[in-house]
Parts: sequence; structure tokens; C-alpha cells
Amino acid sequence: MRSIFICTALLLLPSACDRPVTVSTQAESVDLRIATFNIAMGLEKKGQLGQALALGRDLRLQQVAEILQRVRPDIILLNEFDYEPGSGAAGLFNTNYLAKSQNGQQTIQYPYSFRAAVNTGIDSGLDLDGDGKPGDAFGYGAFPGQYGMLVLSRYPLQPDKSRSFQHFLWSALPGARRPRNPDGSDYYSDEIWNQLRLSSKSHWDLVFEIEGRELHLLAYHPTPPVFDGPEDHNGMRNFDETRFWIEYLQADADSYMVDDHGRRGGLEPGANFVIAGDLNADPFDGDSSEGAVRQLLDFPMINSRCLPKSAGALEASATQGRINLKHQGDPAADTSDFNDEYAGNLRLDYVLPSQGLVIRGCGVFWPGVSDGVSEDTHELVKASDHRLVWLDISL
Repeated sequence: MRSIFICTALLLLPSACDRPVTVSTQAESVDLRIATFNIAMGLEKKGQLGQALALGRDLRLQQVAEILQRVRPDIILLNEFDYEPGSGAAGLFNTNYLAKSQNGQQTIQYPYSFRAAVNTGIDSGLDLDGDGKPGDAFGYGAFPGQYGMLVLSRYPLQPDKSRSFQHFLWSALPGARRPRNPDGSDYYSDEIWNQLRLSSKSHWDLVFEIEGRELHLLAYHPTPPVFDGPEDHNGMRNFDETRFWIEYLQADADSYMVDDHGRRGGLEPGANFVIAGDLNADPFDGDSSEGAVRQLLDFPMINSRCLPKSAGALEASATQGRINLKHQGDPAADTSDFNDEYAGNLRLDYVLPSQGLVIRGCGVFWPGVSDGVSEDTHELVKASDHRLVWLDISL
């Protein structure tokens, strides 16, 4: 068996590991790193991201590429990567950014990728905000595909076994949290409620073949639980977008859960899975509905014992102060950096494995002064208001 070198100290920068793909020569185990990263590239106009990918000179994409070259995940979910059909985005990102050394880092390539349509910016034909004007989008977005998702992988995807739930209706979820006005009336009329999709982007169950084993990546990016009123329609949608996976993990083969291709049922019993994404919910702080992300963290089929931390998050909370000083959660576990007057830094990004997987380590790419890194490395996090979160597991 090859020697295995995995970074286990939670506060150690992943780049210090310089970790190759580690595979048992006797096929006894496979060790890999899975990550999620909201790169905040939801640009204002359709085609902007495609142009930046083609030119290969966008500073923020160069920073994102450098972070991936440092952390070197085997499978990575990128949130807020605009979906532009036919643009060849994954290939352009590989060729023009990842295949080029960023600040002396070792290049990296992902031969496999997945991206598909999302609900953001898609005209519902309905008046969802109650202003008397139909044509609101199923998910917030100025154009179809804004704030989309992209998955890159060093392992092959099994498209025939993978599933998407972009069209799954919110009302189809048992016990759905239907928003109501303060007077008790329904916020959405029956006509709207029966057509409203649950996912603000999409829910993906992507199956990867990893050295003869299968791993399901359950990827999503629920709506922020803000920008609404006392009816809390975004908070309730965020809660139920996460609860979808709880139902999916337990659903029978002939259940109400129907994917975009008409296949019924949830995840097959005993399957290895990892849930990943920007979940827009902190277990202790912020504006999400109470218990929104705790549904996952406390669910018996999920192992949430490895708490990703970083020195940078701890330092940022202390130096930025203000509302951060009132938060209840561990500041070292924060994965986002927002306005310190209203939101502050929160833990919003997660990579959560199933109980059958062995956890080798986890962390957040948020370099701090105490890490002893260069100023350039410390400044890398300004590429996004979120931080990359990674998890090392063994299959």
C-alpha cells in the first residue's frame, strides 16, 4: 500500500499538505478530499462569466484557481458559478486558469465535470412577490443560470445513475412550511403554491465511480433566509430545501420523490454520500429558521463530528468585532465574511459525510497571520465573501 500523507490538524493550511491522490494499491481503501466553495461569481449580465473564462485574465478567477491549486480537492462544488449552456465553462476554467500556475502553485486538472440548468432567473409566469406583475423567477436571478453550480472531479461521473430535482415542487414535500401572513392567511395563493418549485437553484445527486466504489455527492445551494417580511417565505424555503435531503435519505423506492427524469425514490440504503454546498444557515447565529442546518448536523445518518476551523476566521472575528462579538457559535468555524454591523461572519458552508465513511480531517481555507503565510496568501480570501471548506475521507 502507498504511504498516506494527510493533513489532520484542523488549523493547518491545506497547501502545507501538498496532498496527491492517495489510493491503496490493494484496493482496500481510497482516500480523497471533497470541498465546497461559493466563489461569488454571480455576475450582473449573461455572458460575462463566459467571456472572463475565455480571456483567462480575470483576477478573481485566478485567485479561485490558486486556492484550488493549494487545497487540491479531488471533487469540488463551486457555488455561484453562472450556468451558460454551451459555453464550455469547465474546459475553459481548466485550460485558462487551473492548467496555469498561479503564483508558483502546482497546476491541477479536472477531467470530469457536471453543470446543469438551475431555477435562478427562470420566469415562473407567476406573481411570486405580490406586486401584481407576473413574471417573477423561480429563484432570484437577473437572468437564467445566474448563481449556478459547477462540480469538478478527478473521478468519472456516472450520468445514468445521477439525478437532479430542479422541478420538484415545494408543495410535494410532506409537511412543507407554507408561508403565511401575520393574519394567518396564505402568503402564496393555491394557484402559485401548487406550481412553486422547492429548489432556488437545484438539488443534485451526482454519483462518482472511485476506484470501483460509488460515492454520491448531494449538492445544493438553498436560498438566503433574508430579503423577505414577517411571513418569512425565504427562511421557510431555506429550511425545506435542506429538509429535502433528510427526506431523500429515507424515502422508499416508490415514494413521492420524483426527479427531473421521472424516476422515483430516494437514496438507496447503505450508499456512501457527502452533502455539500453553501447552505445559507448557521447552527447558532444569523437569520435562518431555528434548526435549519441542525436537521443535517444532528441527523443519525450523517457524521458531523469533524468541525472545520481556521485561524483566519478566529482572527477576523476578533479584529472586525461589532456583531461578531455577540455571536454564540465558535468563531473559528466561520466560513463567510459579511457586513459586521448586520450579519457578521457565519458558518454557512458545509461538507457532511455519511456515517459509513472514515473522516481523516477537515478544514477551511482562511489563512491567518498566526499561520505565518505571506501577505499574498492572506489576501487570497478576498476572492469571495465565502471560504473553501474541505473534508478528507476514506472509502
